[in-house]
Amino acid sequence: MKKKDIIIRDIIALRGPNIWTYRPVFEAWIDIGEFEDYPSNKLPGFTERLTTFLPSLIEHRCSRDERGGFIARLNEGTWIGHVLEHVALELMTMAGLPGGFGRTRETTERGVYKLAIRNWHDDVTKIALEQGISLILAAVENQPFDVADIVDTLRRKVDRKYLGPSTAAIVNAADDRDIPAIRLLDDGNLVQLGYAGAMRRIWTAETDQTSAIAETISRDKDLTKELISSVGVPVPEGREVDSADDAWDAAEDIGLPVCVKPTDGNHGRGVFIDLTTKEEVARAYAIAVEEGSGVLVERSIQGIEHRLLVVGGKLVAANRSDLITVTGDGKSTVQELIASQVNTDPRRGSTELHPLSLIRIDTAAKIELERQGLNADSVPVKDRVVLIQRNANHAFDCTDEVHPDTAQVVALAARVVGLDIAGVDLVCEDISKPLDAQRGAIVEVNAGPSLLMHIKPGIGKPRPVGQAIVDNLFKENQNGRVPLVGVTGTHGRNPVAKMVAHLIYLSGQHAGLACKDGIYLNRRQVQKPCAANWDGGRRLLLNRAIKAAVIENGADVILGEGLSYDRCSVGIVTNIVPDEEDLSRWNVQPTGGEYYTTHRSTYRTQIDVVLPDGHAVLNAEDELVADFADLCDGEVIFFAVNPANPILLAHLAAGKRGVTVSDKRIVLRSGADEIRLSRLVDAPYIGKPKQAKNIANVLAGVAAGWALGLSKEVLTTGIKTFGLELVDPAALIPQLAKKSQPAKKPASARK
Repeated sequence: MKKKDIIIRDIIALRGPNIWTYRPVFEAWIDIGEFEDYPSNKLPGFTERLTTFLPSLIEHRCSRDERGGFIARLNEGTWIGHVLEHVALELMTMAGLPGGFGRTRETTERGVYKLAIRNWHDDVTKIALEQGISLILAAVENQPFDVADIVDTLRRKVDRKYLGPSTAAIVNAADDRDIPAIRLLDDGNLVQLGYAGAMRRIWTAETDQTSAIAETISRDKDLTKELISSVGVPVPEGREVDSADDAWDAAEDIGLPVCVKPTDGNHGRGVFIDLTTKEEVARAYAIAVEEGSGVLVERSIQGIEHRLLVVGGKLVAANRSDLITVTGDGKSTVQELIASQVNTDPRRGSTELHPLSLIRIDTAAKIELERQGLNADSVPVKDRVVLIQRNANHAFDCTDEVHPDTAQVVALAARVVGLDIAGVDLVCEDISKPLDAQRGAIVEVNAGPSLLMHIKPGIGKPRPVGQAIVDNLFKENQNGRVPLVGVTGTHGRNPVAKMVAHLIYLSGQHAGLACKDGIYLNRRQVQKPCAANWDGGRRLLLNRAIKAAVIENGADVILGEGLSYDRCSVGIVTNIVPDEEDLSRWNVQPTGGEYYTTHRSTYRTQIDVVLPDGHAVLNAEDELVADFADLCDGEVIFFAVNPANPILLAHLAAGKRGVTVSDKRIVLRSGADEIRLSRLVDAPYIGKPKQAKNIANVLAGVAAGWALGLSKEVLTTGIKTFGLELVDPAALIPQLAKKSQPAKKPASARK
């Protein structure tokens, strides 16, 4: 290694809740080499050069929790691994990603650190880390560094890989309601909201409620007009045409000015308005016919175009379009005036992050300029106002101005077409007045409308359109979740997971189980070992048929992949005991304080994700496990083979719940109340040896079933049937033979 270098030894993608945080992170193992002897305050000029490269680091609060907190740490002296954490996060923020989590911790090896950083997308985070190292070294060595070029590279990657603004708005709204989200395409906008049988799916502003028939209707502008006009929705007069001459005939019949557009176009492509001459109509027809399968000629409605968003039959947002004009200075061409007066607006850009698009002189703009006796290279005289586009971006929020009658009309139009989410385009002079009074009309009903104009309007307040879509998908009392049980611990987690799945199956629910023995749907094995990993758990959550899921997680999964779910209904920890293989990859020896510290932070992850209305099932006879009770957001149910366990007794004395053994029976206790279940001898899994570990596993499974609200009958049946496959049938033959013999008569009767 060369002097003062930073090397990434390994990157572990933790794709779910982990020992660091609830969110996906990259855990990077970095070797800072000679930098171990050179904290930031011992690197001359480093802080000044770093903050020159990234002045926005002033916003990082760091451990001080105040603006400028990280800069203060730099001045005091902090290590390069910590610096890389903040630099990588800032590069991703500058590229348009939300702020994120970061932590840096020493390892037992000198100069080697573990850096955990929020991972929005693997490709983006890797670039941020790699370029962050280059930037830091440039600051150390007083070398130039092109920050703008790196940020531009990252931004392009974000544009391609990260969720689009419409999808992100819906996902964020779901997150606000604690509804989980799973991205189904690595670089697309297909997202699952919720788990398994409670899931819904979205694709930008379309949902699994968006009918394919309705979408097809919306693309056929003539059919859409026919359907909505049949119920009284005002539409512009017009008809489909098959040639330029036919288009002019239609225009003369309708009355000038007219609008020419494709019958099945979208995003305004090939749409020309306010045409008044045969030449303009012919030119518009030639372009429109290339954009769709047919061409419509309609009355050109006087006024301004508006986009109204309807979700679930209700108007939730509205925007008004913009007239694009430039003012001559007597020196610049029209093209130059657009560049200097319009496209310099920071709200305009070519990415989805910009609410307004860049203005170009397209065919429609050329026609507009020709009407004014100009072209792109013309130089307007000083102070002359030149119209470029009549209906450009929908830049102005006008939701609060929409007349109630108009709101009902657009909702009706969306309902008639059959769209759950619709972008309705209408033209009128004053949106605050009814349409009929001003001859306004609806010109299009669109599926999959862009939400950006409502999320980030050019002028006006943003509207909670993502929330409206989520609320339409999930009722107030729904959170997109099915009962989900996560099972972890050093030993016993596999039989406990299998028993819980067995109980759920007996209750009549379609159960899914992912464990080291494979994936099971009810009793059917659909994948062979090993499925006790992130992929196995995630496979269950993608299955719409599953109504309840049980997922086994070892320490290796939590440390190397993260949990496959964000929260769970029941979290079980069986025990924490030394295991030589459990942490071998992480070079943690199964003795001493380091082992227990690492294991405690690992297994507590399962309890950290228990929902507030969920339950933690904990082993009262393992003090490390019992200590997790204080970390649980939900209720705790202890289990213990020994009914006199002091932790269990204190828990019961407080009126809480526990599962234990009494008079050789499994019992449920809630405070002083007791429900007696099966005898130990009747439990096949426990068997004649009645080993304490087997009894503990059954108690843990029963406690989870109790937490899920399963009945006494189901729990008892489960105890008596779980593990039957472990019983040797030959051992049952003598017992069956004994039962089949007639009872002996008393001696007196034999006489």
